[in-house]
Amino acid sequence: MKIAILGGGFTGLAAAHDLSKKGHDVTLYERGAVLGGLAAGFKEKEWDWYIERAYHHLFSNDSDILGLADDTGFKNIMFKSPITASYYNVGSQGRTFPLDTPVDLLRFPLLSIPERVRTGAVLAFLKFIPFLPVYEEYAAQDFLKVAMGEHAYEVMFGELFRKKFGKYAGKILTSFIWARITKRTKELGYVKGGFQVFIDHLEQTLIKQGVKICKSVAVESIEKKGEEFILTIQEGAPTKKKKEVFDRVVSTLPTPVLANVTQALFPAEFLQNLRNIQYLHAVCLILQTEKPILAKEYWLNICVPELSAMLVAQHTNLVDKKHYGNKNLLYMANYVEGSDPLVKMSDKEILAHYVPQLKKLKQDYDGSYDKYFIFKAPFAQPIFDKKFLKSKPDFETPVPGFYIANLDMTYPYDRGTNYAVKLGRQVAGMI
Repeated sequence: MKIAILGGGFTGLAAAHDLSKKGHDVTLYERGAVLGGLAAGFKEKEWDWYIERAYHHLFSNDSDILGLADDTGFKNIMFKSPITASYYNVGSQGRTFPLDTPVDLLRFPLLSIPERVRTGAVLAFLKFIPFLPVYEEYAAQDFLKVAMGEHAYEVMFGELFRKKFGKYAGKILTSFIWARITKRTKELGYVKGGFQVFIDHLEQTLIKQGVKICKSVAVESIEKKGEEFILTIQEGAPTKKKKEVFDRVVSTLPTPVLANVTQALFPAEFLQNLRNIQYLHAVCLILQTEKPILAKEYWLNICVPELSAMLVAQHTNLVDKKHYGNKNLLYMANYVEGSDPLVKMSDKEILAHYVPQLKKLKQDYDGSYDKYFIFKAPFAQPIFDKKFLKSKPDFETPVPGFYIANLDMTYPYDRGTNYAVKLGRQVAGMI
């Protein structure tokens, strides 16, 4: 069959790999100039490795993306156990605490000993008990307040939920926190050379398998006539359009984009359901400095309200700085609503917003930097509430032959490359 795949992120790449291996005639369309979606990287002239526009790493149990690497002969993935911690106020001082192990929790001074034991029991329950339908009946905030106590919830999760989900923090389902705790591993992985190296490897693999890859090409609309799908394609100039015919279509596009291009295809009720999903935008600063801002930690959760950033990640405490001209690279990021001032700020304004926070976080940081990069991404974080459960897409649609496999469907797990690959391989198995 002749199959169109919309979107060239890891989901689309994985689907194209499996479908072409099954003998189908596959064409992949990507609006951007490079493949990879949010995992795509960039490189400065003095670097020999890429860095992603938004922070990325693998967990040691990410079997789907590791399986795709094995299947395509890609070996360049490394694992290590970097330091991860959380930042709190203790009196008038900011301090960092590791919270990766039961021993870390038992030593955590911001909870009483009974609270530490009770919290540890709840986390162990969530870690080792399989998914339960009851997790979708209660908001995580309510569940955790009852299970571990209000004070323990507020210390351990309250600020993190507010920073990740904003005003929706109290509505996020328990299934989300179950998935976060179940999935997390101490050992973290990274692609040698950056994720873009793996993406480029997959691109060349697909080309060898006969997949037609169309970059800088937008699919404007889709309609169906008889058993065939008619795609209106725009290449370059707005006037340069053509139509292509396919037997099947797999969309990996973000749900709001999908709803726009399928207005002539899907019933109104189905489209409205897709549009009911709420999202937050991502705003991410990458800062290049002479000295590291975090001396040891790779990942630092920010658990104080006076700093708006959700996290700080010193990329070069996971990856050797020698690959980046012996400079240090750091991420600082937020999820915000589309109306938030951060979304509308210029790059210089965003830099001016974050640097004072870094100076407050690390008082020995003088605010200097060599370079900075700002990236914004719409539809980056869906709101995992009860409305989401009723609206989230599924593989099959009301139109036979049209399939969806996008990152909203990683629920209850957080978005990431592993589940993107899993979705792509699952949808390929249905065709």
